[in-house]
Amino acid sequence: MQYDPIKRSLGNVFNSTPFLRKLFYKLLDLLLLRTWHVKRAFKLWSLNQKQATILDAGMGFGQYSYFMARRNSKYSVKGVDVKEEQVADCNQFFQKIEQENASFALADLTKFVEKNTYDFVLSVDVMEHIEEDVLVFKNFYASMKSGGMLLISTPSDQGGSDVHDHEHEEGSSFIDEHVRDGYGIPEIKAKLKEAGFAKSEAYYSYGWPGKISWKFSMKYPILLLNTSKIFFIILPFYYVITFPFALILNFLDVKLIHKTGTGLIVKAWK
Repeated sequence: MQYDPIKRSLGNVFNSTPFLRKLFYKLLDLLLLRTWHVKRAFKLWSLNQKQATILDAGMGFGQYSYFMARRNSKYSVKGVDVKEEQVADCNQFFQKIEQENASFALADLTKFVEKNTYDFVLSVDVMEHIEEDVLVFKNFYASMKSGGMLLISTPSDQGGSDVHDHEHEEGSSFIDEHVRDGYGIPEIKAKLKEAGFAKSEAYYSYGWPGKISWKFSMKYPILLLNTSKIFFIILPFYYVITFPFALILNFLDVKLIHKTGTGLIVKAWK
């Protein structure tokens, strides 16, 4: 399933005005369960951080950079992405809204190093796209200050992105831009240790509530949109029905401890 064309189409719709862009961020914050987990972890980290230099590694639409920059005017946020159009788009939008403590640059994470610069590094839905993951972890480590924290959200090896769904070809992922199906907790912790991180922890997201929520709030709409663009018109009515249930399921997923799940939230410290 090609996910990027759908993201681009949605981006084109919501990029017409700053108001619509902010509305888009709000919708992503509510619908995407990973955002609930990421924002919760970031808020915990930020409690005692009056000033910070932050890297949003693979910022995409920039919704996390927006959240972190607005969290504290003394936070300096740099977003990097390998896609030129994403970088240009984010720079343009943040300049329009005069959010001066965030900036964006083109970068390949396998080559990006800014030594001892960042207090916090965020990587959401990035590592599953990069073959040379240990190299990227080493670059993160080198770019972080002593005591800095890395926060990763990525699919697990327990069926992330429906890789084990029998509706799809065996071994294939619902989102086929991924280079790996997902990480096991021992695997990603071992790779982080190899990169230099002495301390790390990981836990599952997208437990049973999250799996149901993801199917109704993300998987089925994307399948419909890949079938025909006419479903852009139907989508708001679909969400009127499913949205309240997705919110409840997302809330449960964040609050419960899961023995397994299709997502991972990983923290590592330098």
